[in-house]
Amino acid sequence: MIVKEEFLSRLRKIFDLNLYEAKVWTALLSRGTSTAGELSNISGVPRSRTYDILESLEKKGFVIMKLGKPIKFVALKPTEVVERVKKNLIREAKEKTKRLENLKEDEVLEELNNLFTKGVKFVEHSELSGSLKGRQNLYNHFDMLIRNAEKTITIVTTREGINRKLEALGESLDKCKKRGIKIKIAAPIDNNNIKVARDLKKFAEVRDIEGRINARFIIIDSNQVMFMLLDDEKFHPNYDIGIWVNTEFFAQALEQMFDLMWKELKPVK
Repeated sequence: MIVKEEFLSRLRKIFDLNLYEAKVWTALLSRGTSTAGELSNISGVPRSRTYDILESLEKKGFVIMKLGKPIKFVALKPTEVVERVKKNLIREAKEKTKRLENLKEDEVLEELNNLFTKGVKFVEHSELSGSLKGRQNLYNHFDMLIRNAEKTITIVTTREGINRKLEALGESLDKCKKRGIKIKIAAPIDNNNIKVARDLKKFAEVRDIEGRINARFIIIDSNQVMFMLLDDEKFHPNYDIGIWVNTEFFAQALEQMFDLMWKELKPVK
């Protein structure tokens, strides 16, 4: 049985399978029921690995093992597999979340914090910097910086970027607002993002930067800066790159220049 590599690649991403699992599963779907040996011949997966792969698929809810000799495996309807995978993901996410929540009261976290605190003492302030790749990693770091803010947050973003900010950072911005932190957000505003801009006004002062600059950066407490190197309209999110720098000198200079422009920007109504 020949299955296109592109199709197998999509299955792997959607269902979080490895290559052998995808091959054996599609082979079984084409037969309905089959033995491990038969599936090895059909899929091209080594016979020594096929039984282990089928056991893995059974645990994940993709197949059922029939009793009897020789042992056979039965394919489940794909729509049923989708439901089972969804339920398993939800269950696993809840279990992992619970473990992480319990970690807050565990001595393991205290020990980790002690290691970090001791390590930071030996680091020069200027060395607290780094680069991040991939938009999800960027937003994870954004969120951390925002949650740790003490006085001010300045965000400059793009037409599409402001839409992402509400979904990714809205909860943290709301908490900052309640803590009395002053938040400024500037972005080009049009009919496609005006609703989001108005929603963000619950947490921040939002102004239209249309025609002034095209940039993506965030300044925290006048001492930390994170800026993006690429135009988010021209590059795939996986290739997005950000630079984070802990530098009071540069952060204050950038903030002062931005504040001069901020006074001339039109507030969102």
